[in-house]
Amino acid sequence: MFSAIPAFSKKGDIIVADEGVHWGIQNGLYLSRSTVVYFKHNDMDSLSKTLENITSKYKGTKNLRRYIVVEALYQNSGQIAPLDEIIKLKEKYRFRILLDESNSFGVLGSSGRGLTEHYGVPVEKLDLITAAMGHALATEGGFCTGSARVIDHQRLSSSGYVFSASLPPYLASAAITAIDVLDENPNLLTKLKNNIAVLWKGLSRIPSFTIASHPESPIVYLRLKQSTGSLKDDLQLLENIAERTLKEDSVFVAASRRSTLDKCKLPVGIRLFVSAGHEESDLHKASESLERVAAIVLGGRN
Repeated sequence: MFSAIPAFSKKGDIIVADEGVHWGIQNGLYLSRSTVVYFKHNDMDSLSKTLENITSKYKGTKNLRRYIVVEALYQNSGQIAPLDEIIKLKEKYRFRILLDESNSFGVLGSSGRGLTEHYGVPVEKLDLITAAMGHALATEGGFCTGSARVIDHQRLSSSGYVFSASLPPYLASAAITAIDVLDENPNLLTKLKNNIAVLWKGLSRIPSFTIASHPESPIVYLRLKQSTGSLKDDLQLLENIAERTLKEDSVFVAASRRSTLDKCKLPVGIRLFVSAGHEESDLHKASESLERVAAIVLGGRN
């Protein structure tokens, strides 16, 4: 997405983006030199008002390209974008949509085809879909899909395509094989959904945390139920918990530390990534470890 955005949006164009987008998308927004307006995270009322204000402000302006940029499954919150509502707003205000499916491809939908399948939305209603292949496909690189006209333009204008080397054949082959594995083993998605439910059940017992992610998201996001009032202090508590679960129970979880350049303003938390490869015993161990360590580190906080 970081090279796709500047290929289509230039200085003077308008981009409306979710305030929770990950660093790679933020980088693409910056490189485009477009006017970027953020709306509240996954808030369709905020998006609607933002689109209405922009439409009114630039009424009559010619040759103005306008885009909505969202993630299908947000890396910084584990929330799923309500694509059906976004499509309605896109058509009402005549914006184009750039959708990042990096965390949802191979995960959402009955066969893992992503957010469009999850909502039953025809892919033709989206102008550009991008995804990194380092998640469900377990390889490297990424891809963009759109109409022939859109992709032909990107081949000539995208810095990521023009100035970088081609994807090594073995990585492309690994991605194709991963897709074949998904097609041939639909039980993998069933196992993933079951694993997410098992972890949710265990984590919901921890009184000091609230689960902020979507119930179908494999990115399970925990936030402090009671903040200290300081981002730095909250992060310190979360990092202490993450360090102790790893050291004492060999359970690896990630505290959401962000770069000072990262414009994401969402509250910090602890991220857990669920895989179809996990056994239920792994997930029970993770939730029990977090429950025990959180009780020690957070004490009487609730």
